[in-house]
Amino acid sequence: MDVTRLGVMGGTFDPIHHGHLVAAQEAASTLGLDRVLFIPVWQPPHKADEPWASPDDRLCMVRLAVADNPRFEVSTIEIERTGLSYTVDTLQRLTGIFPKASLYFIVGMDSLAELPKWHEPAGILRLARIAALHRPGWQTVDLATLARELPESAGRVELVEMPELDISSSELRDRIQAGRPVRYLVPDAVAAYVAERGLYR
Repeated sequence: MDVTRLGVMGGTFDPIHHGHLVAAQEAASTLGLDRVLFIPVWQPPHKADEPWASPDDRLCMVRLAVADNPRFEVSTIEIERTGLSYTVDTLQRLTGIFPKASLYFIVGMDSLAELPKWHEPAGILRLARIAALHRPGWQTVDLATLARELPESAGRVELVEMPELDISSSELRDRIQAGRPVRYLVPDAVAAYVAERGLYR
């Protein structure tokens, strides 16, 4: 099937949880995306510490999490590349793989606010539109202010409303370390994988 509108969701996914999946689903529904590509990174440049779980474990968890959704797919391009993952480089590679697709890079409102400080933000906006997730209670980034700081963002940002679902990977790691349950916070297959591999303990 030809992909004309492709969502791109990158992250450490350490571990992936229902918040990630709901965000991807809302973006796909709101923007009419044919597919959402989940891209686990080897090492994000904005996080000094190595991810807690190995790249292979994080990749396996993402595959388990999205397996039952035909609109979701996993890419290994960043895991295979190793090293720091810069969004502009990832998007450049994707334009080669999907030359006819319009790319929508899915981010949270906090990331949108920091976009002018990212590596080559103008290049990111030339390659993709931004799908910015907004939840109740979050402060919305003023797009006019953003456009004054980063002119390339004008007309390139789509706001996507999503339900209140306050789950973070760091909170999940803390719960697992403390021996507390994560069922219903992550897909059952991910919870089973974490337990089987003894991750985050």
